[in-house]
Amino acid sequence: MDLYLRLIKFALPYKTRLILAMAFMSLCSGAQSLSAYLVKPVMDYIFVNKDMTKLYIIPGAVVLLFLIKGIFEYLQGYFIGYVGQRVVTDIRELVFRSMQKQPLSFFDKTPTGSNISRIVNDTALIQSTVSDSVAAILKDILSIIGLIAVAIHMEWKLSLIAFVVLPFSIYPIVTFGKRLRKIGFNLQRYIARLTSFLHETITGQRIVKAFSMEEYENKRFVVENETLFRIVMKRTRIRALSHPVMEVIGGVAIGAVILYGGREVILGNSTPGTFFSFMTSLIMLYEPIKKLNKENHNIQQGLAASQRVFELIDRKPEVQEKPDARNLENVQGVIDFSNVSFRYDDKMVLNNINLRIEKNEILAVVGKSGVGKTTLVNLIPRFYDITSGRLEVDGNDIHDITLDSLRRNIALVTQDVILFNDTIRSNIAYGVEPDEERLFEATRMAFAHDFILKLPKGYDTVAGEKGVRLSGGQKQRIAIARALYKNAPILILDEATSSLDAQSEIEVQKAFENLMKGRTTIIIAHRLSTIINAHRIIVLDKGAIVQEGTHTSLMEQEGPYRKLYEIQFKAGARKKVIPIGKKVS
Repeated sequence: MDLYLRLIKFALPYKTRLILAMAFMSLCSGAQSLSAYLVKPVMDYIFVNKDMTKLYIIPGAVVLLFLIKGIFEYLQGYFIGYVGQRVVTDIRELVFRSMQKQPLSFFDKTPTGSNISRIVNDTALIQSTVSDSVAAILKDILSIIGLIAVAIHMEWKLSLIAFVVLPFSIYPIVTFGKRLRKIGFNLQRYIARLTSFLHETITGQRIVKAFSMEEYENKRFVVENETLFRIVMKRTRIRALSHPVMEVIGGVAIGAVILYGGREVILGNSTPGTFFSFMTSLIMLYEPIKKLNKENHNIQQGLAASQRVFELIDRKPEVQEKPDARNLENVQGVIDFSNVSFRYDDKMVLNNINLRIEKNEILAVVGKSGVGKTTLVNLIPRFYDITSGRLEVDGNDIHDITLDSLRRNIALVTQDVILFNDTIRSNIAYGVEPDEERLFEATRMAFAHDFILKLPKGYDTVAGEKGVRLSGGQKQRIAIARALYKNAPILILDEATSSLDAQSEIEVQKAFENLMKGRTTIIIAHRLSTIINAHRIIVLDKGAIVQEGTHTSLMEQEGPYRKLYEIQFKAGARKKVIPIGKKVS
């Protein structure tokens, strides 16, 4: 009930349309009750008394009644449908906004398919709960009330007999509803799991085909699909059982009424018109009761979906902005780590990092895989929050700064370039109205302008999902142009050239030269030969800084940097690598 009331609160902004819908539902139910009442004059005046006048009047009244009922039904359906769609649209937007507030750790732990399922599948089920089922239930309840009134008016003794059975019809509605709610929750959770599986398999088709694993993935899908089938069949069994149970209960009530009512007509204590009018109202009353059982199934499934949706809406992100946070203005790009530590789950990733990065300095961060290089730079824009210590930008604790103003002053270029399925122009001027002059300047500095013009539609060419229509070097230069367009004073390069071939790397390095000018730059490098001209290099090991200096000074020392460099030099002695920070002719 708490879940249901919470869903209904989303309808309050549209209460005018909701009230109109309920009003037309009431009129529609009244018309339906009146149609049951008309059975009496049809039987008594036409078939028993053979009144020719009534023969011409009553059919016209019946047609008019059903016309009015149809108009009321259309209006209530339109208004309740509008409310339901608006509520679901609002909930879907709220879910998406809540998801956007979550830190990277949430997306690390939650499969993409599960998040997609919450926004698409779960909210779709809520829509039927809020609009279709609500409309049907209100209409059925009003119809039941109206038909009960007609039945009592016709024959109160027969009504008592019928209503003795009525409480038994409530039991299966409640009992089956509880079981369906539990199954519905598991079903939605498993649909999310299947969506995740499909997302991984479809986006990973290159690997699937490269390893000839099509049949392996087919078998995995069969297992997942069969599990979903079994869960759905549990729900189907309960739904299939509930209908005959309701039929038996209804049959008992009707049988008892025919026995007693027929006796009263035979004895002359009642007229055939009164009896058949009562029977009509009873049969019509039985229909909305059956529908209540069916709609309860839909509601329970919708409530199970809403439980998953509200779990995300109510989730408080670990990275939160202070109420009194201030904007970061006139950024110089000085970054200070003071005794910074970071724990991810139960693992300590960084230990007591003390580091100062000066304005316009090029700092390289190196070390073996898994020592915390990417984590270190992810702390600066608060993708994750530090566990202890203090992290400052221009002397301002980043926890005292608004997330928007902090991240607006940081540009990021990564190894895995993310381009959206939009035009090249929109990808570069991401999220803002493009300034043509500024856009062209950024692409020229990124050495991307010429190849963009050669694309089928130039700047209006759609990049494809994740930039699939572009080469690795082209995507990287688009990412550099995006960073140049943003014009942030702090730049983070996270292994930005490690996936490129030698020719592409030469082209990209020229663009990096322009990008790093006048910016505080932090470079995470896998290939050490690319950062020999950095102003300073730090070496991370087991979450701590173990060495610091220039390439020359570190090579003069016995230590991990020299060992790493010698290993890479031997492995790639024949491969020419252009250092970041060195001019390329």
